[in-house]
Amino acid sequence: MSTTPVVESDDHLARLLQIAVVLEEVVEARAYEQYRRLPEAERDAAIESLLESVSAESAQHRERIEGLIEELDASSVAFDEIEALVGEQYAKTSAADFDGVLYDQLHGEESAYKFYDDLISAIEESEKQFSIERDRLLAVLRDIRKDEAEGVAAIANLMGERT
Repeated sequence: MSTTPVVESDDHLARLLQIAVVLEEVVEARAYEQYRRLPEAERDAAIESLLESVSAESAQHRERIEGLIEELDASSVAFDEIEALVGEQYAKTSAADFDGVLYDQLHGEESAYKFYDDLISAIEESEKQFSIERDRLLAVLRDIRKDEAEGVAAIANLMGERT
């Protein structure tokens, strides 16, 4: 999902950050669901560790983003509306649509990376002054994007070890 060419207001930024929170929830829920569905014979310490890491990272990202939202002088959008937007863009597939837990997690990490990359670009292109300090906002989002890139690499490495 491309967020938008520029972020136009605090309300717009809050909406995009709310989408990020729900996106992180989707990634975490998918990690749990994939592992729960994994046959006992296919479970191992590396996959379990990866999924635990994904869940912990998503929770941390949500907390950081929620902190940013609280600092904005903006009205929030109803959770149901945000959840529907995320569903339209990111949850078109289910955990069962992928050939294995690692492919599903790779999809989630890549989707999150792309979302944060687009959001950062949209903020950088905006000339709007937000009620939150721009450099700190971008630093938090860049940190999260870096985590997502590292997650993609970790999953790809694990996949490579299994082939």
